[in-house]
Amino acid sequence: MAAAGAPNQASLQPRRHSPGLPPRNGYGVYVYPNSFFRYEGEWKGGKKHGHGKLLFKDGSYYEGEFVDGEITGEGCQHWAWSGNTYSGQFVLGEPQGHGIMKYKAGGRYEGELSQGLREGQGFLEDQDGQVYQGSFHDNKRHGRGQMIFKNGDKYEGDWVRDQRQGHGVLCCADGSTYKGQWHSDVFSGLGSLVHCSGVTYCGMFINGHPAAQAKKIVILGPEVLEVVQGSPFTLHVQLQQDDGDIAKSESGRVLRISAGVRYVQLPEYSEVSFFKMDEDHMETPIQTPFGFQCISYPLSAPMSWGPEPGSTVESARADLLLSKRDSEPVLDSGAFHGQGDTLSILPARRHEPCCQRVDQGCAEFVDILLGPPPPSMKPYLFLPSTLEKTVDRPKVGPSSPEVLPTAQELLKGTSRHDGTTVEPSTAAYLGEYVLMVCDVTSPPFLGHRLPTTFKHLRILAEGDTHWPHVPEGHPEALN
Repeated sequence: MAAAGAPNQASLQPRRHSPGLPPRNGYGVYVYPNSFFRYEGEWKGGKKHGHGKLLFKDGSYYEGEFVDGEITGEGCQHWAWSGNTYSGQFVLGEPQGHGIMKYKAGGRYEGELSQGLREGQGFLEDQDGQVYQGSFHDNKRHGRGQMIFKNGDKYEGDWVRDQRQGHGVLCCADGSTYKGQWHSDVFSGLGSLVHCSGVTYCGMFINGHPAAQAKKIVILGPEVLEVVQGSPFTLHVQLQQDDGDIAKSESGRVLRISAGVRYVQLPEYSEVSFFKMDEDHMETPIQTPFGFQCISYPLSAPMSWGPEPGSTVESARADLLLSKRDSEPVLDSGAFHGQGDTLSILPARRHEPCCQRVDQGCAEFVDILLGPPPPSMKPYLFLPSTLEKTVDRPKVGPSSPEVLPTAQELLKGTSRHDGTTVEPSTAAYLGEYVLMVCDVTSPPFLGHRLPTTFKHLRILAEGDTHWPHVPEGHPEALN
C-alpha cells in the first residue's frame, strides 16, 4: 500500500480538458477543435500565458513565451513548409525585434526584424557563403552596407532594394578597385577604376562600361614616315575613341613597339632591299595594311626604357607569344639573337621589346632606331645607281652582262655628305619597313586588348628627300 501523503502518479500528468473547456490556470494541454493546433504549457485566465509549446498539424511548432494568448516575447519557431527556424523576439505571433533566422537552403540572418521581415541593421550570410552587413528594409538590402562576394570581391556603399545603387567602392579579388556611382548593380555615372593591370580610367560610366574608353591605337604623323639611315626617330601615339577623340580619361596601358622589314618576291631588277631568311630562322610573314607582308626586324631603344613595367627581360620575350593567343602580329624575339657585336658598339641601347605606358591617352617612343640585320637575314640590296646604269647603259652583247650585287656582295657602307660613313653593321639598309604598336597590357584591360596599329617606314640615304623613282619603261615600273 502506498505511503500516506505520497503524491499520486496521475497527479503529475498534465490535466486534459475537453475541446470546449481549455484550462483556466496553471499547466495544461489543450487540443483545439479544428485539431490543427495543440498547446501544452502554462495558462492564465483561460489563455495561454507564460511558457508553452504550440504544435501545428503540419509539423511546425513554436516554443517560448505567451502573453494573453498571443505569441509574444522570447521564443523559437520552426516552419515545416520552408524548413526555416527562428530564435528571438516575437510580437503578436510575428518575429519582431532581434533574432536569428536559419534557412534550410543554407545561410543565416542575425539582426533586426519587423513583422517577420528583415528590417533595420543585420548580418546576412547566404547559402553560397556571401556575407552582407548593414541596413535592411522590407526584407532586402537597402541603405548603407558592405558585402563580401563568393569570388572575394568586397563592396561598401549604398544599396536600393537588393541592388548596389548610389555611391560605393568595389575592391575586387584581382586587385582592381572602382570608386564612384552605381545604378541597378553596375557602374553608372562618374567614377574611377584602377585595374589590376595598372590601367586607370576616370570619367563617366554607362551600364557598367567606360563611356570614353579607348578603342584604337593611332600613330601620328604622315602616312609614310621617311627616316635617314642610321638616325633615331620619335613616334607619337594616341589612344582614340571610335569618334577619333583622344581617350584622355584612360592611362596606364602598356604599348609595345616592334618593327618588320618588307617581305617580297622581287623581279630581276629592283631598288628595294629585301632579305632571305636562313631555313633555321624561317617565320610566318606578318600581313600589313599596306598591301605587302613583313618579317620581324630588330629595333633598339634607349636603356632608360624598360621592358613591360614589373617584368623581366625574359618575361618580355615570353610576352611575344601573346600574338598567337590574341591573333595580333607581335614580333618573334628570335630576330634579336646574335646581336653581341652591336651591343658593344651601342652600349646605351636596348635590343629588346620596347614598351611604354600611356598617360591620359598619349604615349611617346623616343629615340628609337632600326638596328642592323641579324645574322639570320641575308640581305639582297640593289642600289639606285646600279638601276640607273642598267637602264641608261646599252648592253654591248651577251659577252658583257651587267653584274649586280648579290648576298655575297653586301654594301660596304653608305657615305654621308659630311664625309662620315654609316657601316652596315650598325644601321639598317635602305628600304621599306613597318612599325607596329600593340597593346600588351596584362591582364587585358576589361578583358580585351586594343588592335595592333601599323606605320609605313622608309629608310633613305643621307640627302634623299623622297623614295627613289623607278625610270619609265623599267621592268619593275610595269608591275
